[in-house]
Amino acid sequence: MATTYDFPSDLLAGQEELHQVRAELSALLKRLPWSVEPLDGFSDDNGWRKVERPASPGWTADEQAEVEKLRQREHELAVFVSTHRYWSELAGSERVAARSQLKHTQGVPPEETGGTP
Repeated sequence: MATTYDFPSDLLAGQEELHQVRAELSALLKRLPWSVEPLDGFSDDNGWRKVERPASPGWTADEQAEVEKLRQREHELAVFVSTHRYWSELAGSERVAARSQLKHTQGVPPEETGGTP
């Protein structure tokens, strides 16, 4: 049977927010034009596959600010989760297994993951 870990509630909350921020950033980047700056479209069939892009109007200042805000928050959360004091309680492969389990606790209430409520 797989080991369950007693993750602290702040670590679980940080990981959950990290998942949410990454999903929000990914959805935003999919909606935005392919180029930050306005660029003409192009077509290139000289490589191993044909690449085509339509003209890009670029991103607005608000869109650039939103992407930057989400990237900054993603960075803060990644640092918080990866340097959390909890990891010092585990050694070697146990730390790797626990980190992997934490990454897959998205949307699971703490009582089901062995964490504190």
